[in-house]
Amino acid sequence: MTVGETSVRALAYPRLTGRPEPGDEVLLNTGALDLGLGTGGYALVVAVPGRLPADAAGPGHLVKARYTPLQAMVLGADEQGSPYHDRLSDADDLGGMPVVVADLHSALPAVLAAYYSQRLALAGPGGTAAHGDGGNGRVVYVMPDGGALPVWFSRTAAALREIGWLAATVTVGQAFGGDLEAVTLHSGLLAARHVLGAELVVVAQGPGNLGTGTRWGFSGVAAGEAINAAAILRGRPVASLRVSEADPRERHQGISHHSLTAYGRVALARAEVIVPDLPGEFGAKVTAQAEPLGLRHDLVRVSVAGLHEVLAACPVPLSTMGRGLDADLAYFLSAAAAGRHAAALAAA
Repeated sequence: MTVGETSVRALAYPRLTGRPEPGDEVLLNTGALDLGLGTGGYALVVAVPGRLPADAAGPGHLVKARYTPLQAMVLGADEQGSPYHDRLSDADDLGGMPVVVADLHSALPAVLAAYYSQRLALAGPGGTAAHGDGGNGRVVYVMPDGGALPVWFSRTAAALREIGWLAATVTVGQAFGGDLEAVTLHSGLLAARHVLGAELVVVAQGPGNLGTGTRWGFSGVAAGEAINAAAILRGRPVASLRVSEADPRERHQGISHHSLTAYGRVALARAEVIVPDLPGEFGAKVTAQAEPLGLRHDLVRVSVAGLHEVLAACPVPLSTMGRGLDADLAYFLSAAAAGRHAAALAAA
C-alpha cells in the first residue's frame, strides 16, 4: 500500500476491518513500522472507511482489547452462553498434564519439534506420534496477552496448525482469535484440557514481546505467573529456559535475566526447570547460572544429543530476534530440551 510517496506492507485482520480490495483507501497505523521494531515490519489496517464491515452480531459476550477502537466481541469457552460452560463451571484440575512455559514465541516450534521426535522414539518401531491428533500427543498452544493480541499475527502458529503439530490454540486475557477464547490463563488451561483434550499445553506470549532493559519491565514476567497457574491447577509445570550464546546484550547471555527473574522470583510454585546439557565452557556457564533456581525448583538435566538434527529438519522456520538455528543454536536447543522432557512426561 502507498503512504504518501512510500509503499509499505500492510496487514489487515478481515474479521475486524473487513477485507481490503485493490483500489481501496485505507486508514493505517504505522507506529511500530516507523520505530523499526522487530515485529513492526507491517503497517496495520485500522479501517476501510469507504466500505466498513457489518457489525459483528455473534453469541459472545467477552470483549477483548477492551475499550479500544478495535475491541473484539468473542464467545468465551467459560462464559454462560458457551456450550462448554457446564463442563468448565467446576473444572479445577489439569490431571497432571505437562505445561511447558517459555518466554518467547520463537520457542514454540523448537519445543514441538523435539516433543514429536521424542514421542516417535518412545513409540518404537511402527509407532505413530508425528501429529497432534488422537493419542499421538495432542498439543494446544495457550497464548496470553504479553505480545501480539490477535493470534492471527503469528505465522508460526498458523504453520504449526497446518502441519498438524498444533491441535488448537486458546487465547486468554486480552488476546483473541484462538480456536477457543478464555477469560484468564487458568480457565484457558482448563479449556485446553477439558474441552480440547490436550495432552500437552505450551504457554508462551505471542510475537512482539516487550522489554525495557530493566529487571522487572518486560512482558516475559508472565512466564512465572504461568508456572503458578499450572501448578495451582495440578498440572505439571515445565520451565523452558531462555538461553543464548549469540545475543549481544549481556543480560541475555547464557540464561537470560528474563528466565532468572520469572522463574527465580515470580514463580512461587515448584516447577521442573529444564537445564540443557550443552557442551564446553558455555554449557558449564549455563549450569552454574541455573543452580540458584534449584533452591525453589527441581532442576532437570536433559541431553541435547541429536536435537540439532531434529531442529534442522523442522518444517516450520526457526528464528529468534532475527537469528536462525545455527546463529543461536543454544537458544533452540534449550527450548527443544523442554519439549523432549515434556514428551517423556506425557507418555508416562
